[in-house]
Amino acid sequence: MSNVFHRHCHHKYPTISRGEGVYLIDQGGKRYLDACGGAAVSNLGHNHSAVKQAILAQVAAIPFAHSGFFTSESSEQLARLLCSLAPDPLNHAYFVSGGSEAVESAIKMARQYFVEVGQEQRCKIIARRQSYHGNTLGALGAGGNYWRRKQFEPLLSDVHFVSPCYAYRDQGIGESEQEYSQRLANELESTILQLGEQNVMAFIAEPIVGATAGAVTATANYFKYVRQICDKYGVLLILDEVMCGVGRSGDFFAFEKEGVVPDIVTLAKGLAAGYQPIGAVLASSHIYDAISSGSGFFQHGHTFMAHPVACAAALATVRTIIEENLLENVRQQGLKLKTMLDNHLSEIPYIGDIRGRGLFVGIELVSDKVMKLPLPPEALAHQEIKSTAMSQGLMCYPMAGTIDGVYGNHILLAPSFLITDDELKELVKKLVTSLEISAKSWRL
Repeated sequence: MSNVFHRHCHHKYPTISRGEGVYLIDQGGKRYLDACGGAAVSNLGHNHSAVKQAILAQVAAIPFAHSGFFTSESSEQLARLLCSLAPDPLNHAYFVSGGSEAVESAIKMARQYFVEVGQEQRCKIIARRQSYHGNTLGALGAGGNYWRRKQFEPLLSDVHFVSPCYAYRDQGIGESEQEYSQRLANELESTILQLGEQNVMAFIAEPIVGATAGAVTATANYFKYVRQICDKYGVLLILDEVMCGVGRSGDFFAFEKEGVVPDIVTLAKGLAAGYQPIGAVLASSHIYDAISSGSGFFQHGHTFMAHPVACAAALATVRTIIEENLLENVRQQGLKLKTMLDNHLSEIPYIGDIRGRGLFVGIELVSDKVMKLPLPPEALAHQEIKSTAMSQGLMCYPMAGTIDGVYGNHILLAPSFLITDDELKELVKKLVTSLEISAKSWRL
């Protein structure tokens, strides 16, 4: 009987013992190829010496000092490095302990910005259906994940939702990619006008939708149109890169491919590669300046924000990604993974779509390939796939509710940036085997 309040009360988890590169090894000696990074976290694998050494050095110097009294060299260096990698005017970094805290901070930062500039009526947030921004109440309220929201709905803030950019499902027959992008942008503009442009505070979106929809990338010019509309009505653009950022897509920031710069961007998960919990909010200079020249105090904070050891781990992680040119490795290995998946999965009747960017790949499952019909929810395909893959020594990230929170299934893959060709082959082989075995058990 465990005294740990586990994620699922009735599930027995293997006990982790150690890690070796892309592998995790349990107490019984079984090896698992980590094809999902836990949840797109372990971008440097599980025993990276430079990150571990940075943590030990920081602990030896000073493990903790409250940010209300001191700054630390590790947080200062990390902020300088992240802001040097970000385009202007993203020149200020605010450090927290994870993704949900980062999104909460971004939302509150956006609100305080408008209070500081004398537009206190701006308080409404627009987000997208089939999004996910975290599990704390503010972040959960801003997300469009129906299953995660449902039982907490009475506690959530009033957020207004527009359609996701989900071309595989929603782009019309005969509708060009450009027309689809414009239609979605028009919907956002109409929603702003319905709410009253003077009342809307921010639009929040994931540049590449993560766990809820499975590595869904935007269509051409979608985010450019969104940026133009936000600028037109004075609405802040918050881009959530908690899952898709820090090089996961092949660029350090996923929004780089979209040709836009947000007012606020959130980072977490892979920021310290899982070696320490940390999240970050990068804010534009105009937001920082408004608070700095106004009250001078961001009315927000956490005990462990800018934690010196977490910042040291993140600093070592980001330096490794940049200095070892791992972004290029992500692009190359991502193309290889996508090619292998296409070659081994595309002809399988229940594989509907293989998508993503870099080492961030989603596989959508269907019951009818031509009609794109989803598997019935009672098939419990996501549960079968996860348990079967674990039995095969593979960690992947299957999810249900891909389409609307009830229907749809996908598998998310997000392996280490250091994964080798042989390890990619092993990943795909074990995934194919897991799908073949689990498909026989789906409750169709």
